Amino acid sequence: MGVNPFDSLPGADLDPILARTEDLWPSLQGGRIFVTGPTGFFGSWLVESFHHAQRRLGFKGTLVLLCRDPRGWAERHPHLAASPSIQVHGGSLEAFRPPEGAFHGLIHLAVATEAPLVQYRHMVDGANRVLDFAAASGAARLLFTSSGAVYGPPPEGSGPLPEDCPFAPATGDPGTAYGQAKRATEFLFSAFAREQGVQAILARCFAFVGPGLKLDANFAIGNFIRDALRGEPIRILQDGTPLRSYLYAADLATWLWTLYFRGPSCRPVHVGSDQPISIADLARRVADLLHPGLGVTVGRRPEEGRAPSCYVPAIDRARTELGLEPWTGLDEAILRTAAWHTHSRRGTP
Repeated sequence: MGVNPFDSLPGADLDPILARTEDLWPSLQGGRIFVTGPTGFFGSWLVESFHHAQRRLGFKGTLVLLCRDPRGWAERHPHLAASPSIQVHGGSLEAFRPPEGAFHGLIHLAVATEAPLVQYRHMVDGANRVLDFAAASGAARLLFTSSGAVYGPPPEGSGPLPEDCPFAPATGDPGTAYGQAKRATEFLFSAFAREQGVQAILARCFAFVGPGLKLDANFAIGNFIRDALRGEPIRILQDGTPLRSYLYAADLATWLWTLYFRGPSCRPVHVGSDQPISIADLARRVADLLHPGLGVTVGRRPEEGRAPSCYVPAIDRARTELGLEPWTGLDEAILRTAAWHTHSRRGTP
């Protein structure tokens, strides 16, 4: 599969997003949406799919993107920078000067990756700054991409996690700073929404795969795809039993746009696939699809009688209330991701 002439995201993925979101865009009514974290994996898909839909449908509306490096962003995405419907607002989450005027809503994607205390502080302080902006701009729809990390490490044998799951990360573990900050931000958005009479949509996101996913980051599926594309054996350090699931990025974009326009307020909705696969089986699946015969090694034998951990969401709310599904199967998701990294000059096989 090729990519479009701008070496961005595949048109064959953007078309299904358009088909599934076409009836949403008229409700924007020429308004503006402020987006934090637009340069990451989630943000890239949302911005590209907005641009694709706007070009095809001709609706009126604008994305205003908070970027640390507007010039660098424009150089990397000339087709987006040329669009009058996409504006870049320079600044960081920690110290941005709010754009002036009224806004339809906002999408808060930005995260921090520093040491625990700094990470927590930056994420929570950033959320407060975003909410201050929402109050001043009249933004009425506030989409926050939270995380399954709000539950903490899944207990062994727990099964798919429901939206009303009572699990939470241990407060005595500094390694849970990311999950703690996501929980705190969910609270801030919900309290703000109830006080201000606006809508706070809480999208608890799990694991994903697709074009644009960094293959050298701390994502097992990305590491496996990287190794397979290089023809290097896939090595699993642990026993390979943990269960995971992966939603394809084009489906993710459809889910997030649907949540922005139609999601319930102050009721978390899981975003992810409910089809579990063990890490070991995932590695074998990637090898079989991308490099048949490639070796897969597992670091140690599973402990007899020990149930695997399960970081997999139940997606009842998304499915029954919003009609959302993991439309793209795992095999196709792996193949499309690998193809993009093979053909894109930004790919890193």
